[in-house]
Order: sequence, then structure tokens, then C-alpha cells
Amino acid sequence: TEQDRIGMLFTLATLKKHPESVPVNALVPVKGTPLENNKRVSVWEMVRMIATARILMPQAMVRLSAGRNEMSVEEQALCFMAGANSIFAGEKLLTTPNPDYHEDKKMFELLGLKPRQAYKNSDAPVSELADKQ
Repeated sequence: TEQDRIGMLFTLATLKKHPESVPVNALVPVKGTPLENNKRVSVWEMVRMIATARILMPQAMVRLSAGRNEMSVEEQALCFMAGANSIFAGEKLLTTPNPDYHEDKKMFELLGLKPRQAYKNSDAPVSELADKQ
């Protein structure tokens, strides 16, 4: 629920030290799970949660995470404009697929975003992009 999401952000924001990473997921109902019949979270709710996370935890990496595969480039762009500054890339998260590497590359180019390597020893495809920028 909206209250659950607000409560989670409040909990994270009131920790002595804010988390380095704050993933924001759009619910992807998966058959056979307790949330399989729940309604998807709207893009507007995602934008509000990302903006709130950015305001409450300005140093955190606010990561646009699960559910991106169901979002248009325009919807993802709204999330970046609201304060998301990271994505989870790669073939799949725990239960849901991510957009294809080349789709992310095209989106980053369209939006003027420059990928960077997440971790020093990362071998994720996005690091290849970062090296070429």
C-alpha cells in the first residue's frame, strides 16, 4: 500500500546512516506468490516515491529496479527526472526480467545519461559503456 511504501522510506530516512542504495521497485505480480492478484503500482506512484526518496536521502543511489521491463522509456525518463540515479541492469532480477542491454543503452543515449561502473570489479555490460564514454 501507499502507507507501506511511505513507512519504508521513513524507516530508511531515520536510520543513523542512510543506506547507500535505495531500490524502488514497481510491483510485478508473479503467479504463485502472495501478491499475484495485486494491482501494479502506477508510474505516478513510482515518480512520487523516487522523488520522496531523493529528498529524504540525497546521497543515496536511488535505483529504478524491478518493473522497468513493463515501463516505457518515457515513464523511466520521468523516474530519472524525479531523482532516480541508478538502475539495476542485467538479464534478470530475482523473479522478473530486466530490459535488454541494448534497450538500456539506447535509452541512456536518448536521455543523455552517462553510465558508470557500479563497482570496481564489476563486469556488467554497463561497465563496457562507461569505459567508452
